[in-house]
Amino acid sequence: MTDQGDTPDGIPGKPTSASRTTLSHIMTSHDTNLLGTVHGGVIMKLVDDAAGAVAGRHSGGPAVTASMDEMAFLEPVRVGDLLHVKAQVNWTGRSSMEVGVRVMAERWNESTPATQVGSAYLVFAAVDADGRPRRVPQVIPETEQDKRRNQEAQIRRTHRLARRQAIKELRERRAAEGYED
Repeated sequence: MTDQGDTPDGIPGKPTSASRTTLSHIMTSHDTNLLGTVHGGVIMKLVDDAAGAVAGRHSGGPAVTASMDEMAFLEPVRVGDLLHVKAQVNWTGRSSMEVGVRVMAERWNESTPATQVGSAYLVFAAVDADGRPRRVPQVIPETEQDKRRNQEAQIRRTHRLARRQAIKELRERRAAEGYED
C-alpha cells in the first residue's frame, strides 16, 4: 500500500471528506409513533439512507447494507424537529466499509443549536452489477477525529468478527451434542 492510501490493486484512496454527507429532513405527524414522538424506524431509515449514499459515493458504485452494528437513541425526536443525519466512512476493508452516522435535531422555528439525538455504525459491502463483492478505495483519515474514528472502527470490526466466530463455535458444539435449534 502506498502513502496515498492506494489499495494493492492500484485503486487510489479517498479522503474522508470526499464522501461525507448530511441528509436533512423535517419531522411531521406522519413520522410519529403511538407516544407522539418520531418513530425509531423512521430515524433508522434516514440513517440507512444517508449511510448508503456515503458508501456509494466512497466506493464509486452500488453498496448494500451488510449490518447495523449499533443504533443509539439519545433523546426523543419531536414533530417539528429538523433532523440532520451526518454520515462518513470511518474504515474500509477489501470490499466493506464502516459508515458512522450522527443524528442531530433542532427546532424548525428556533435558532438554538442542534443537539445530538442518536448515533449509529453500519457496515456496507460494495457490489458489482451481479451482486458480487468488489474492491473499495481505502479511506484516508484527514483529521485527528477521523483517525480516532478509524481506530475505533477497527476495534468494532474485531469485536464483530470475534462475536461471529464465538456464535458459530457454540452452534457447532450444540449440534455435535445433538441439540437442534
